[in-house]
Amino acid sequence: MSIADITDFAALDPFFRVIREGLAGLVDGEHFFDLLAEDVVFEYVISVPGYPRRVQGRRVVADLYRGYGDVMVLHSADGLAVHQDLQTSVVVLEYAVHGRAVRTGRAYDNHFVSVITVKDRRVTHWRDYLDPVAVFRAIGWPAEDRWTGKSSNLPTGL
Repeated sequence: MSIADITDFAALDPFFRVIREGLAGLVDGEHFFDLLAEDVVFEYVISVPGYPRRVQGRRVVADLYRGYGDVMVLHSADGLAVHQDLQTSVVVLEYAVHGRAVRTGRAYDNHFVSVITVKDRRVTHWRDYLDPVAVFRAIGWPAEDRWTGKSSNLPTGL
């Protein structure tokens, strides 16, 4: 699939903006995906069940993020703190995103720590940490079946 149609990723625009702000002057490119090396590695250290722990390649990251708007739509991102180690080319970004879960309409507020390695003005490695409970609250999991009192399984597509 092509990354050319960035409208596929509109639900993530606030995230893309805060990342570009945090990496300003360190990377080249207009859109989030332009900032990534072709063979970039993303690791999701603290995440949610069903989400991959590791993906490699700009297109694979784009394909993973393409369906985000089916689950969550972000309306803002803030709280950016940038920590740089110029000797190791590592940048740590702390930030928050805010939006709504599509299915439940519930508020989504999450905090992230992204540990990013930059080489040759491109992101080559990304290690992400998030609060999975914030995701669960927004999507309504675990949903308790009011008849049996038992919790449901995680919805797919996260």
